[in-house]
Amino acid sequence: MDYVFDILNSVAGIINEMSPYLLLGFLLAGLMHAFIPGGWYAKYLSGHSLRSVFNAALFGVPLPLCSCGVLPTAMSLRREGAGKGAVTSFLIATPQTGVDSIFATYSLMGLPFAVVRPITAFLTAIVGGTLVNWGTTDTAPRPTAATPHCCATRQQSFPQRMLAALRYGFVEMMQDIGKWLVVGLIIAGLITVLVPESFFSVFKDNTPLSMLLVLCISIPMYICATGSIPIAVALMLKGLTPGAALVMLMAGPACNVASILVVNKVLGKRTLLLYLTAIIGGAVLSGAAIDYLLPGNWFTEHLTTTHACCNEAAEWFEWLCTGILALLLLNALRLRLGKKSCCCEKQSEKQSECHCECHCQHDET
Repeated sequence: MDYVFDILNSVAGIINEMSPYLLLGFLLAGLMHAFIPGGWYAKYLSGHSLRSVFNAALFGVPLPLCSCGVLPTAMSLRREGAGKGAVTSFLIATPQTGVDSIFATYSLMGLPFAVVRPITAFLTAIVGGTLVNWGTTDTAPRPTAATPHCCATRQQSFPQRMLAALRYGFVEMMQDIGKWLVVGLIIAGLITVLVPESFFSVFKDNTPLSMLLVLCISIPMYICATGSIPIAVALMLKGLTPGAALVMLMAGPACNVASILVVNKVLGKRTLLLYLTAIIGGAVLSGAAIDYLLPGNWFTEHLTTTHACCNEAAEWFEWLCTGILALLLLNALRLRLGKKSCCCEKQSEKQSECHCECHCQHDET
């Protein structure tokens, strides 16, 4: 029984670590929906073009979002009219790096890692988005901004737009992907807890086997871009090659069980396969280039055993975010269960930008 409680406590710790980033992702999704003109998505991110994939990667690289926090933002882009390739590019580029993780990488692992990491994320995102454009058909509806809607967003004041942003990010997006996030977070947390860190050092100094081992474990588990840095440093100090450490830095933050489930549901199985292929291929090729083509001392001379790479949120703040996330998920569940009695539900499903107030009286019988 004590072991079960230990597992539950550890899983709760993982969810606590994720919850601030998830809330940030939902907030960004709402702000983008309320404040960025719908025509922007149609102009820069729609269609099967290399330009849309490039723009999405460029947009995603500096954003400080983890593989869970990026999901609501990416799904919001999709609903606003972004093409599958652009959404895939954004999903790959954003969690692999960010302004915060670039500086943290430089401080702990040196300039070569800090340069290689965002470049790898950017190129992998372009390749992944291009593969999706070539290998899938995009049947998404046109951006909702192109159709008339009832809310007259253009005439809304700043407070009204903020209210619309909060409603969209924390109500509509929660209803869309909340269930899959809960399932994925629990599974990812269990994997993270049950797989010991020492397991990665079994095949030290062997690049191919080390990469395979790192891929098998890091892809389904949750590791944020900044939080993956001390793990990579520790594994290199145990004998893991710099190339295999880069695989950890790129493949780990790029996806987890939660993102896999959501991508499969929203974008389809073929897109999921190409998405994973791009992440794995980009990480492995970049890692092999470091181990076989570049001087190893570039990536080892700056190593430090300091693990304080980032100023993590205080424990109380993490629990507060987890509580808020739980309340939002419960509210989304309540709304989904009661959606049959809402007179505006069908309209809001067809026009995602239209947030009509529903004044239906619910039967109490």
